[in-house]
Amino acid sequence: MPEVLEIESYRVLAESVVGARIASGDADAYLAKKLTSPRAWSRAVRGLTITGTARRGKLLLLATDGPTLGLRFGMTGVLVVESTTGIDALFYGPHEFREQWIRGGLTFADGRRLLVHDPRRLARVEIEPDLDELGPDVLRLTRRQFDEVLAARGEGPALKARLLDQSRVAGVGNLLADEICFRAGVDPRTSVGRLSDAQRSALYRALTWTMRTLGRRGGSHTGDHMEARFPGGLCPKDGAAMRVATVGGRTTYWCSLHQN
Repeated sequence: MPEVLEIESYRVLAESVVGARIASGDADAYLAKKLTSPRAWSRAVRGLTITGTARRGKLLLLATDGPTLGLRFGMTGVLVVESTTGIDALFYGPHEFREQWIRGGLTFADGRRLLVHDPRRLARVEIEPDLDELGPDVLRLTRRQFDEVLAARGEGPALKARLLDQSRVAGVGNLLADEICFRAGVDPRTSVGRLSDAQRSALYRALTWTMRTLGRRGGSHTGDHMEARFPGGLCPKDGAAMRVATVGGRTTYWCSLHQN
């Protein structure tokens, strides 16, 4: 599933079309679900020139000489420019390319195409996306901002639920949240209001280390805990049984020993 590390790789790929003029755009009913109609996308993008790229969390931004274009990739969305993909494979979803899974994209005056490939049909395009609904980007998160992410009145929500809240911090997905908690040795069900200062420090160190390390490895699906993400799995760190439950609406794995 594409999380912040995957979307950053998409952004790097999209740099290859900076300077290109859009000849046409297309989107099926799924990709254009946040617009008034699929035709709204084609009308809005025709004739624009891509002037730059950016990203906020899991939202890819294409700057133009007109409106900013936004692309969200859902659970299985992959960015494709010509025959190059932004990531080799996704942990969830089919690991193959099919023409019927192309949901739309952009065709440039030079003949190149930027496409969104999405088997599960959860990817979306936007025109002038609202960035105010997103928290600070996780790849640039300072310690002060992280403390604000964990702030709560009373006990507050479960740690993992807060990490997944894109309005608090943009970019953390299910796999990264589990990896951060795994590396910090903190139970993901812990209420944020009950975290100790030592746990908060450990979590911030784990967050920054996880982003750097998994970024070098190739994405959020390369975490240390991944080999044990199945019922009956044993912790790769200490051999204890892995627990599984739904936390923050997502399937969650954690160690019964070092995350106790």
